[in-house]
Amino acid sequence: MLDVCVSTPLQGMAFTLQERLQLGIHGLLPPVYLSQDVQVLRIMKSYEGRNPLDKYILLMTLQDRNEKLFYRLLTSDVEEFMPIVYTPTVGLACQQYGLAFRRPRGLFITIHDKGHIATMLNSWPEENIKAIVVTDGERILGLGDLGSYGMGIPVGKLALYTACGGVPPQQCLPVLLDVGTDNQALLEDPLYIGLKHKRIRGKEYDDLIDEFMQAVTDKYGMNCLIQFEDFANSNAFRLLNKYRNRYCTFNDDIQGNLFSFSLSNLLALHTRTFKYFHLRTLPLLFFITQAALGIAHLLIMAMAKEGVSATEAAKKIWMVDSRGLIVKGRGNLNHEKEEFAHDHAHIKTLEEVVHTVKPTALIGVAAIGGAFTEKIIKDMASFNERPIIFALSNPTSKAECTAEQCYQLTEGRGIFASGSPFNKVTLADGRSFIPGQGNNAYVFPGVALGVIACGVRQISDDIFLTTAEVTEHLAEGRLYPPLNGIREVSFKIAVKVVDYAYRHKIASLYPEPKDKEAFVLSHVYSPDYDSFVQDTYDWPQDAMKVQDV
Repeated sequence: MLDVCVSTPLQGMAFTLQERLQLGIHGLLPPVYLSQDVQVLRIMKSYEGRNPLDKYILLMTLQDRNEKLFYRLLTSDVEEFMPIVYTPTVGLACQQYGLAFRRPRGLFITIHDKGHIATMLNSWPEENIKAIVVTDGERILGLGDLGSYGMGIPVGKLALYTACGGVPPQQCLPVLLDVGTDNQALLEDPLYIGLKHKRIRGKEYDDLIDEFMQAVTDKYGMNCLIQFEDFANSNAFRLLNKYRNRYCTFNDDIQGNLFSFSLSNLLALHTRTFKYFHLRTLPLLFFITQAALGIAHLLIMAMAKEGVSATEAAKKIWMVDSRGLIVKGRGNLNHEKEEFAHDHAHIKTLEEVVHTVKPTALIGVAAIGGAFTEKIIKDMASFNERPIIFALSNPTSKAECTAEQCYQLTEGRGIFASGSPFNKVTLADGRSFIPGQGNNAYVFPGVALGVIACGVRQISDDIFLTTAEVTEHLAEGRLYPPLNGIREVSFKIAVKVVDYAYRHKIASLYPEPKDKEAFVLSHVYSPDYDSFVQDTYDWPQDAMKVQDV
């Protein structure tokens, strides 16, 4: 009923008596006035005690019903709610999307809509879109091809754009490009909500992406941010290279986000614990998917600032994929891997590579749970005073090792970070460690806010290198700032991006603001309720009395 009567955002029982009278909804709500703070408490009462998937469904239902209350809730305790709206629970939600689906959110564009994408964009109710997260569902986290069920990722990403970065939610659009799925279980699932045929590839697929990119910029402008998310390796690099100099776009899995924050903490180790780590002297070993290539390129850029040539920098970076150590002459190496191929004998297993290369840091982004075995971790501890072990794959089940394994097997000397959260670890001697979560939400919301604020039209790798230098935090074995401080981190990153954009003349909004912090702050979304009372009405004194419980 309220959806029909009220065209303004729903506030439920937080409407005051004055607002209820003015909006014509007096009597449609119980008489008690509940402030937004009290509404948060009510949601928490329903939230507590549920399993993660039920918590996810509760929060997504709240987002549909009362968007401002949803974001007020998320910002009240980011550390509590991020693992629900994003990793690791969002992975489970995507797998169960057919059961969790309550109400459509975002735009579903299929391969059969080719030729009509501009018309479909016109169906979206918001006109002023500034940020789009798009996926084709082929490589969702470390879970593989989830097809149309992958929509949970753009929805979750954009929720973090707002909760962590302050990007107004009405300016955000999640998009799923449904070209089919090669997941046979989904094709046979009667609850599957996507196209039930094998993935379309080749020219027809490329034409769909081309049309989508053009339609978006035609409607929303050249400075509309388009973030590619969870595309398979076979498409991710190709599409990024194709579009990066033509559109305001980046790929979450290659250029920045998780990877630039991984770099920022390698830089923190470099500057604050140089006794154990130096960019010039590492070797650094990656157990890879496409993610590692993004981190590696940023490392090369960072080393270039220290006077290390790209060739010399690449020699310090070793990579292992599903076929073993990447070496020259191995065959079937794409261009991206060739850059990091060493003149070395081929070694098949990760254990052998670690034992031979003796890396300073070991970074896992291959989504193979348990890949960092007991032997590997102990070897790392044997030839490093402070072994650096990053198990960055998502969700938690895909992490290369646990925080407990790292700290125990290295006798507390390990410097650990993960992609999904792990609990505090206490060793037998009483020492406690807080695992660092290398969540990409530390970076992409701030980058998005900064890019949107000043109208950047092309996002270079330099922007991500700039954000990697924003924050350093190393305490109690902890590499990352507390999640509840993430909005401050995002704000600092956004200001840094804006400053960089104007210094390098890649902003499109002028005149250049003198106070860039105030400028960015003016773009930040507030989850506080709006007032709908008009001051021109002379309210009776009794009408001003409302109950706040």
